Amino acid sequence: MTTAAVRLPAGIAHPFAPAGRVDPYPAYTWLRAHDPVHRDPMTGMWLVTGYADCTALLKDPAFSAAAGQRERAREDDLPVSMLTSDGADHARLRAPGARLLGPAAMVQIADGVARDADALLERAGERDVLTDAVEQLGSPLATAVLARLFGLRDDQRAPFAQLARAASVNLDPLAPPPLARLGRAAMGELTRYLDAHTDQALPSPLRDFAADTRLTRQEMLGVLGLAVVGGWQPLAESIGNALYWLLPRPDVRAALALGTTDAAGTAMDELLRLEAPIPFTARVTVRDAELPGGRIPAGSRVLAVLAAANRDPAVFADPEQLRHDRSPNPHLAFGGGPHFCLAARLVRQSGALLLSRLVRTYPAAALTGPEPRWAATLIPRRLTSLGVDLNGTGTGTGTGTEAGRA
Repeated sequence: MTTAAVRLPAGIAHPFAPAGRVDPYPAYTWLRAHDPVHRDPMTGMWLVTGYADCTALLKDPAFSAAAGQRERAREDDLPVSMLTSDGADHARLRAPGARLLGPAAMVQIADGVARDADALLERAGERDVLTDAVEQLGSPLATAVLARLFGLRDDQRAPFAQLARAASVNLDPLAPPPLARLGRAAMGELTRYLDAHTDQALPSPLRDFAADTRLTRQEMLGVLGLAVVGGWQPLAESIGNALYWLLPRPDVRAALALGTTDAAGTAMDELLRLEAPIPFTARVTVRDAELPGGRIPAGSRVLAVLAAANRDPAVFADPEQLRHDRSPNPHLAFGGGPHFCLAARLVRQSGALLLSRLVRTYPAAALTGPEPRWAATLIPRRLTSLGVDLNGTGTGTGTGTEAGRA
């Protein structure tokens, strides 16, 4: 670790500045190469960008997730969940959470989600051209997946989606106070909705989770709220981000269309590596901590920049390129260590299912309309909109040829 303050060179936008939010990768690349454990003069936080440093950080109990969440720009605490706890408390909450979001739960809802995806693509085909694939494919898929998990009726899906969208503000640990207040109000409304819903007759796996005696009622609702906030918008945006990279590449589309379920999952992992909706995760050091790239003192606010680690050339050959068959692919799009995202399988499997069906149903699908632009937001990493011509009759934009550049 360097002792003198290190600043980004002139001409490279800070990743939190407006231009850097749209395209943070030049800054991430420079920091990873020159100062992978970086004390940021602009924010006072430490930005950790190297893969080895991020993986070590995510496993080290010196970096507290609970304390990291308390640093959010809000006037109250988030509900108790795996996100806001560490150590034994985290493990106690996580075990029941796996009953709701783990592999067994996904097996139970897989057939229903496949039917939902087919119906979604059939409806999309009726309009031929999608003006925004996230709104017309990603968000409905995310709603369908959580509706299956929660046992929502068809008429409950639209109101639930509105609540999920509003509560997703809570994804951003650096949300400004006015936006954080809106997120707090939305989270309260979502919690009340879930409280009333879990008093009804429930399907498995939600029934088994809600009946788990290891959780208090408030803890159960906190984990449910985290499943919505951590699952709905990340899954929705992952579809748009993936299509941005996938559709301009006929060879990859063809391989995905002909491939197995495992091949689709491998491709989805690569798409998530390149453009994960959650680009970093927050921690606070509870004691002095030593990483491969340097030492961070106790009481420091730290961001593990997963998006930078996922393009580390020390781990990933051709890190800026889409290699749909990359294996192994130890990406950090879902974090790592004890706090590895419980919804990882939900996002990966559901996304792979929709994308593989899309390229088989619409093999000529292409990007269309205005050039896609990355939104000037920190979390989630998302496009402002993404037009898709399902039958490829228009002129594609030809985007996605560089490393996530706008």
